[in-house]
Amino acid sequence: MSDLEIRPATAEDVPAIVAMLADDPLGALRESPDDPAPYLSAFARLAEDPNQHLVVATRGGKVVGTLQLTIVPGLSRRGATRSIIEGVRIHSDERGSGLGTRLIEWAVEESRRLECVLVQLTSDVTRTDAHRFYERLGFEASHVGFKLPL
Repeated sequence: MSDLEIRPATAEDVPAIVAMLADDPLGALRESPDDPAPYLSAFARLAEDPNQHLVVATRGGKVVGTLQLTIVPGLSRRGATRSIIEGVRIHSDERGSGLGTRLIEWAVEESRRLECVLVQLTSDVTRTDAHRFYERLGFEASHVGFKLPL
């Protein structure tokens, strides 16, 4: 893993990120890699927000992983700041290589550096392998999540 770099994503990375988002059963249903416009628009909004950290992992110049870390200031927990990990994806060629662990470790360490007191994430109920992965890294399934499509 010595040739691995985790760095802020650029607009040029967006097609590779979207391809990874689309490369699983859930993503295949909700992503449209053939239309880059909404993704580039979203990237521009992310890039302007200092509380959003979209990163990519690269190896040999190729994007092989990604995640988004969102920093959320709040009043609860005595005015604590927390972070949310979202959109974790590993290129299919890299799955099982330890890259996912490295990305999550980066997000946890960055959260500490930014003085967050809690790191949280959600995972679709169908992603049982992901649940085992997060539990192995010390995350606890402590809440039930709810969504309301708008």
